[in-house]
Amino acid sequence: MNQQIGIENAVEPGSSVDFGRRDVLKLTGAGVTALGAALLFNIPFAKAQDMSNGANNFYTSDRVTLEKVAFKNQYRMNVAGNLFIPTDLDRAARHPALVVGHPMGAVKEQSANLYATKMAEQGFVAMSIDLPFWGESEGEPRNLVSPEAYAEAFSAAVDFLGTRPFVDRERIGGIGICGSGSFIISAAKIDPRLKAIATVSMYDMGAVNRDALNKSLSVEQRKAIIAAGAEKRYAEFEGGSIEVAGGTDLVLTADTHPIQREFFDFYRTPRGEFTPPGASAQRTTKPTVTSNVKFMNFYPFSDIDTISPRPMLFISGDQAHSKEFSEDAYRRAAEPKELVWVRGAGHVDLYDQVDLIPFDKLTSFFSRRLA
Repeated sequence: MNQQIGIENAVEPGSSVDFGRRDVLKLTGAGVTALGAALLFNIPFAKAQDMSNGANNFYTSDRVTLEKVAFKNQYRMNVAGNLFIPTDLDRAARHPALVVGHPMGAVKEQSANLYATKMAEQGFVAMSIDLPFWGESEGEPRNLVSPEAYAEAFSAAVDFLGTRPFVDRERIGGIGICGSGSFIISAAKIDPRLKAIATVSMYDMGAVNRDALNKSLSVEQRKAIIAAGAEKRYAEFEGGSIEVAGGTDLVLTADTHPIQREFFDFYRTPRGEFTPPGASAQRTTKPTVTSNVKFMNFYPFSDIDTISPRPMLFISGDQAHSKEFSEDAYRRAAEPKELVWVRGAGHVDLYDQVDLIPFDKLTSFFSRRLA
């Protein structure tokens, strides 16, 4: 089922989009992350912070209570979560629950809390989590890339939610935003306790690192990135510093590319900027150089069809530079599945633009599928 939501200026799903200044250039350097790590962003672009369409990343609600929690994954590492519970919830009964994953390189306070709060307002028990090596979750070194550990965090969240006396363990679903869309799919393939899956502005973190956006990275370039990362392991092994790279630019220049500007507008301004206690703002969104190559060996959409008959919902802006990944996942997935285009929305718009995010669709999907 392929739907469109929104108003004017939409493109047809599956059609090519003339991004103009959003055109993605060739990759170079030491790797690529969900933020376009080593892309050459050399097109002039400047505008003020865009708070239109109701950007409200730090939304709170008096209809929801927040409990900070932590629980162990199978590696015995603490995974940190924010548990959002409707204030009028009958704790003597069992209710459907959702786990919400943040964008790659972000933390639960960036986008995931917003989604969890909004879904708790609709009666769900909802929990945002910090992926291992990020935010308040354990894992050293910080900012390490580990796709398997990220997927495991979703299963560990199900362990936690499914053992709460007010949660029905047969009615647990999840939402993955940006890179977490690929991590929750990876988890769902081997964890049938996740009964319904939704992704928003999804990145296939494997494909975007192997091929870059629009498949603009050659195999030779890919091999060079892998070789550089592997060679640097010697320096780290001998006690050298653990470097981070890619991610969101720290400053804007006249040559900043629109895609980087799009992420900067969220991660580096009051709109979405959040640095966990003890962390460095200079490292926010930036993965370690030697671990980021692990994404090259990450294939979350392989066997995605085996998740069926559990339902999947893919949501993307029809102007998003990342739309190719939702299209690919939808094409490979088996029924029941839905692909929803939000007209006029870009990639980061669906992180926090509450006037664009289709919360009604998410509510109806999980209400029906976790009934």
